[in-house]
Amino acid sequence: MSQAPIPDDDSVVPTRYWHRLEDGRVQCDVCPRFCKLHEGQRGLCFVRACKEGQIVLTTYGRSSGFVIDPIEKKPLNHFLPGTPVFSFGTAGCNLACKFCQNWDISKSREIDTLADQAPPEKIAQIAAQLGCASVAYTYNDPVIFLEYAIDTARACAERGLRSVAVTAGYITEAPRREFFAHMDAASVDLKAFSEEFYWKVTGGHLQPVLDTLKYIKHETDVWLEITTLLIPGLNDSDEELHRAAQWVVSELGADVPWHFTAFHPDYKMRDRPPTPPQTLQRARQIAMEHGVRYAYTGNVYDEAGQSTYCHQCGKKIIGRDGYVITHWDLDENGKCRHCGTPCAGVFQARPGDWGARRLPVRMARFS
Repeated sequence: MSQAPIPDDDSVVPTRYWHRLEDGRVQCDVCPRFCKLHEGQRGLCFVRACKEGQIVLTTYGRSSGFVIDPIEKKPLNHFLPGTPVFSFGTAGCNLACKFCQNWDISKSREIDTLADQAPPEKIAQIAAQLGCASVAYTYNDPVIFLEYAIDTARACAERGLRSVAVTAGYITEAPRREFFAHMDAASVDLKAFSEEFYWKVTGGHLQPVLDTLKYIKHETDVWLEITTLLIPGLNDSDEELHRAAQWVVSELGADVPWHFTAFHPDYKMRDRPPTPPQTLQRARQIAMEHGVRYAYTGNVYDEAGQSTYCHQCGKKIIGRDGYVITHWDLDENGKCRHCGTPCAGVFQARPGDWGARRLPVRMARFS
């Protein structure tokens, strides 16, 4: 556990999900890691700590940066396609993935990483002012800063903005209920379909993630999409992909979109080669063979694998070139214009035109 100093300012706020132990320590109950902390210690996530005998969040109102992204980058292909999403994260993470692609943020142990300061109301105000359709809690996992994310989601809802969680889904039952009650969409990482991978490569467990996926799908109105980063030799075997696909269809249903994305060597896993495009295409095919209606490839150029097709007539209904929408054949009710079959998702009458732009936002420029 980290002993990094806990600041004494407005970024430190009390939390709810914890309890005291008989030995004098305090246990954080937000995620299945259940960090048990002495006074002054931080949990593995770095942002939750024990101060004055309780668990506090130490990064409220502080971010590692704000960026307007295409919603497709989260990735979400069936939630307000083509629209801009105001995206931000904080620091730290409650998993320890050796392949982390955002390790400079999620593994940060420096408060200086949190260069931008913004209360929830300011985030909502600026996101609306800049024409965003939604706000995403991303880059590191929002479940570890859920108090900040929930307050921001409330402020966004008051301005008609949707909230998007980009998460590994590693959270316990009670905070899961509260957190997702304020989300409109979720992109959840299903990092593998083996307990061995989760334990050895991420330091976590598979079952809590499966529980989160089932909860979102069956007990909320949150729009759900899944992402799996395929790492050569670790989680890309046909056997594992077949098991995962069978589980997704039987437990979540055929309409949950599934993104297979390419790994590139990073952080503590530089000895593995990048994922070949053929691996992503094979995974997509396996998923579709099991009945997944909307399977996609990501982080590679593959227009066919990134476009959306009607599961009834097979016609292309949303064409994509990277993050740019090139073709739109849904009617104003989200139905295929060729056969009238509904496409699962949250759609506007017309797609947005944000394209592939990435626009950093400096909050200090806004009064």
